[in-house]
Amino acid sequence: MTRVLDVKGLTGGYGSVQILYGIDMHIDEGEFVTIIGPNGCGKSTFIKAIFGIADYYEGQVSYRERRISGMRTDQLVNLGIAYVPQVNNVFPSLSVEENLQMGGNSLSGNILSQRIERALDMFPDLRSREHDLAASLSGGERQMLAISRALISDPNFLLLDEPTAALSPLYQQQIIERIDALREQGITVLIVEQNARLSLARSDRGYIMSNGKVVHTGDAKDILSDPEIGKYFLGTHDD
Repeated sequence: MTRVLDVKGLTGGYGSVQILYGIDMHIDEGEFVTIIGPNGCGKSTFIKAIFGIADYYEGQVSYRERRISGMRTDQLVNLGIAYVPQVNNVFPSLSVEENLQMGGNSLSGNILSQRIERALDMFPDLRSREHDLAASLSGGERQMLAISRALISDPNFLLLDEPTAALSPLYQQQIIERIDALREQGITVLIVEQNARLSLARSDRGYIMSNGKVVHTGDAKDILSDPEIGKYFLGTHDD
């Protein structure tokens, strides 16, 4: 199986504030992998470091056997990597259509139109809102728009930072189901998720982080069924 992401000994943070301490992680082609752990453990910082937003200090990050440690975000997008942040992930003063166009402003008109149509097919809830301002969307619709816009670049590896945060249970379920369905399009998924049980139920594998380190990894079904892990990381208020 093709190794999409291979991380060895990654340390990083923000300026002089170190958050990550020697992270080892790998993602294989077609996998859905979830990272869970308590608030402030470094989950979001980890995927931001991969995508060139948080500071990378040391270690090796390879994407399809190509070293990408310290690359700029635009270079990573060109390689087929897309990132959807938790907040500020849409332009509220633009329409849904204009937001999608912003995801591919370097594409030709025909290709961009085809990509927008494909994104709307994946998230049909947005089709009737195409000309509405993003500011008028519900939280779940905004998240669908943010993911749709990331798909305009035609990625094959998608990084998502807590996509169901602050959403209703119904929208949480819908968003995770739609993300899982992206694998049918050949997209590999790495997700940091608040609702650990919901995401792990769709995942192949999981990683648990604590204090800037990976403290456990395994098959998602094993993590879900482990009573000790459940006690500390999968409770009602888990993040």
